Amino acid sequence: MKLAVPDMISNSYFPAIAAIELGFFRREGLDVELQLIFPVDKAYAALRDGAVDLVGGSAHSALAAFPQWQGVKLLCAQAQGMYWFLVMHADFAARRGDVGTVKGARIGAAPWVEMGLRGLLIAAGIDLARDGVTIAPVPGAQGAGVNFGVTAAQALAERRIDGFWANGMGAEVAVRRGVGSVVLDVRRGDGPKPCFNYTMASLAAADRLIEASPATAAAAIRAIAKTHAALREDPALATAVGRKLFPPAEAELIAELIRRDLPYYDIAISEGFVAGMNAFARNLGILQGNVAHEQIVAPQLGPALRELRTG
Repeated sequence: MKLAVPDMISNSYFPAIAAIELGFFRREGLDVELQLIFPVDKAYAALRDGAVDLVGGSAHSALAAFPQWQGVKLLCAQAQGMYWFLVMHADFAARRGDVGTVKGARIGAAPWVEMGLRGLLIAAGIDLARDGVTIAPVPGAQGAGVNFGVTAAQALAERRIDGFWANGMGAEVAVRRGVGSVVLDVRRGDGPKPCFNYTMASLAAADRLIEASPATAAAAIRAIAKTHAALREDPALATAVGRKLFPPAEAELIAELIRRDLPYYDIAISEGFVAGMNAFARNLGILQGNVAHEQIVAPQLGPALRELRTG
């Protein structure tokens, strides 16, 4: 099996990556190979076309390749909540939570990822045209094998952008280098409250896989849950994974980022989350009407959650 992620040098999809590298997919009887496919809409297109079997990416972005959620299901969450950070260049001296700091600024964001920021800014009363906010891809982030967050931090250091909306690794690199400061961290309370449920890092599969092999879908969910448990018990496991896959500097940062993310490690995909994500998607025009929870979330998630809570 092949599992695609849109960013690898990152904490965002680390549970799926670690499930491979720490052997939890293998223990569930699944032989899973990791592929980097950027941006996330191309990862989901590969899922639609049968080039990969699983996608570990932003949940709402499945709509890029599966309109109206036809043909795809979310198997489980990798972590709860919208997980990107708004980082502005240090020259802005921006205060934490000050959404207005984006006025007149050039913000780098990946395709489909940018929707989260756009929705947040609109909800916070920012008019992108009136307030002169430019949200566009980060220069140099389109090449194969390029990881977005780290590239965004470098572009910020070189002042090719004024800020970026990207993963926790990119944010950490920018802050530690002294070139940026975190303005918005939605998971930890910044921005309008509904933004938490705009999206999440999830694991998705095509309906054809779930229907052909329900046991495979269930095994993949269990692998993520067991990876969560292992990282909770010993976050330092992340360093070993990082040293295998990341550049040296980022490898030494990943365990700390995982420690911060542990409170959000929960495979559940709630009715409330689906309602919030659907509302966000409708507001952006990528979904029409309402799609029920059972049409979006794989039925195998329910038994897995019950097993966790009773086991």
